Amino acid sequence: MNDLEQVYGVHAVTALLRHHPKRVKQLYLLQGRQDASVQAIMELAQAAKLAPQLVDRAQLDEKTEAVHQGVLAYVSPSQVWGEPMLDELLDRLEQPALLLVLDGVTDPHNLGACLRTADAAGVHAVIIPKDKSATMNATVRKVACGAAEVVPLVAVTNLARTLKKLQQQGIWIVGAAGEAQCSLYQQDLSGPMALVMGAEGKGMRRLTREHCDYLVSLPMHGSVSSLNVSVATGVCLFEMQRQRMSVKNS
Repeated sequence: MNDLEQVYGVHAVTALLRHHPKRVKQLYLLQGRQDASVQAIMELAQAAKLAPQLVDRAQLDEKTEAVHQGVLAYVSPSQVWGEPMLDELLDRLEQPALLLVLDGVTDPHNLGACLRTADAAGVHAVIIPKDKSATMNATVRKVACGAAEVVPLVAVTNLARTLKKLQQQGIWIVGAAGEAQCSLYQQDLSGPMALVMGAEGKGMRRLTREHCDYLVSLPMHGSVSSLNVSVATGVCLFEMQRQRMSVKNS
């Protein structure tokens, strides 16, 4: 099974069976666990004509050191999208684009959390650079709680060039920067938008910042100077959706 990936956790495996059942090659479940979540997995597996193997906890622990929640799958390798697939997605959209760009987010936990937030906020795709970035793995899937199976993750060779191309397609680029004079709540974010979030501590790279149409900051009222990138991403994305809905309903 060297050519297969591990996916573990109830939500991640459920999402795979629901959206990409053909990718699941082997499924292991903790013997004796009969709660509703596992029953749902059993039903999805049955629909996919997949026979789960019931094993004890020691056998599961031997297969992975992760917190597996009694659920482990071996799946065919995931596909991170390329730029041509992003172009096709944008061409098919029937509403203003909402994209999330992560510049230098190297922690897979943060990437997973950002994917989960992106799914909740209705983001059409998440864009990352191929280098110096976390990419899809079992940890990302576990933290994303199923969002990794439905939100396209696009890896690009040259992030600055991709941002320029998005601008040429009528998409505004807004970057989050702590020193920005304009507040998130003062900026019009209702149109086709790509939100750029930088790495914790370092923020966006210089070239990425230079390709932003706008820079916005989150008003901080307490003693902390910044938020975790996934938390800040959620604040920004839901403000963008609030504005989009206001325009739609006006």
